[in-house]
Amino acid sequence: MDQQRIENAVRELLDAVGEDTTRPGLIETPERVARMYQEVFGSLDKPADFKDYKVFETTEDPGLVMVQQIPFYSMCEHHLLPFFGHVTIGYMPSHKRIIGLSKLGRLVDFVARRPSVQEVLTTSIADQLQRVLDPKGIAVSVTARHMCMEMRGINRGDLFTYTSRYTGVFKTDLALRQEFQQEAQHRNGNR
Repeated sequence: MDQQRIENAVRELLDAVGEDTTRPGLIETPERVARMYQEVFGSLDKPADFKDYKVFETTEDPGLVMVQQIPFYSMCEHHLLPFFGHVTIGYMPSHKRIIGLSKLGRLVDFVARRPSVQEVLTTSIADQLQRVLDPKGIAVSVTARHMCMEMRGINRGDLFTYTSRYTGVFKTDLALRQEFQQEAQHRNGNR
C-alpha cells in the first residue's frame, strides 16, 4: 500500500471539498487516514486465499460446529463508508477434520479487510472455509448496519441487513438448517 499516495489523495480530497488542509485539526489527517487504510484494507496486501489456520483431525464426528456473533468491520466498495455487524458460522465436518475455533474469527477479519459489499463478504467467508476444510456443509449468516444508508441516501439508522449462505447438507437437510438458524437467533436474544 502506498502511504504517500494515500496522504496526497486525502489532502487533495479535503481541498476539493473546500477544507483548509493547513488548519491545526487537519494538518495530520492525511497521515492518520493513510494509517487507517492500511489497517482496514489490510487484506489487500495478502494473498487472495486465507492461510492463517491449522486443520485438526478428531477421533469422533463432532456434528455441527458453530461460532456465533463474530464481530466485524468492513468498508462498502460503493461509497467507502463502513458497514459492521456480526457473523455466525456453522459447518458440518467431513473426515473428522476441524479448524481451530479462533481461526473462524481470523477468517472473518481476513475477508472483511478489503472493500466489499455484504453479499460478497458472506459468500467469500463460505468459499474460503470450503477451500480450507471441504466440509459436508457450511452455513454463514451476517447481520450488519451500513453507514451508506445511515449517513447518506435514506438516512435511516434503524436498519439491519441480513445475508446468508448455505452449502452442502445445509441446503438439503432442513432440520440441520433450522438448528443453525435457531441457535443463531437464540444467541441474538430473539428466541
